[in-house]
Amino acid sequence: MARYTGPVCRLCRREGEKLFLKGDRCYTAKCSIERRSYAPGQHGRSPKKVTEYGLHLREKQKCRRIYGILERQFERYYEEASRRRGITGENLLQLLELRLDNVVYRLGFGESRAQARQLVRHGHFTVNGRRVNIPSYQLKAGDVIAVREQSRDVELIRGNLEAAADRALPAWLELDADNMAGRVLAIPTREQIDVPIQEHLIVEYYSR
Repeated sequence: MARYTGPVCRLCRREGEKLFLKGDRCYTAKCSIERRSYAPGQHGRSPKKVTEYGLHLREKQKCRRIYGILERQFERYYEEASRRRGITGENLLQLLELRLDNVVYRLGFGESRAQARQLVRHGHFTVNGRRVNIPSYQLKAGDVIAVREQSRDVELIRGNLEAAADRALPAWLELDADNMAGRVLAIPTREQIDVPIQEHLIVEYYSR
């Protein structure tokens, strides 16, 4: 399984905004972008002229980093989104939101998408009663995601669920905290996806 293993806060600094890649740390004064809001590297403080191509590229990179996806896989998501009926950019975000690791994060079982991805890989979750350890597993309306019986005493998962009690749950998801399970009620609409992405710029990047 290929994944990014470098410094995470560096990614936020490169994009010039918080991507909330480290969970609760991003809300504290320890967040590196609070202390160093400029891009990383020795030329990070130097002003740069952003071209139209650069604008499209940065939006694509930002989306990849928010969801923790590498380049080739992201291209496959775009190709799939372009084949589907509807608006390509919206289709792309729907595919990304319906990844199992993202839904585990949205339900509050993981404090970040990276942590949720690891929990899925370790086999702590089931989908419709069957154990699934593939973070990119595509969910659909009606699917039930639950913590495995053997994993319900894992302190990390319980702690995350308690800490996420005040977090707003997306309208397209339903959570049963007592039974440590959630359900996908519907395919999310663009208005229900709260990521700071201008998806039309990503479409323009791949359409050039």
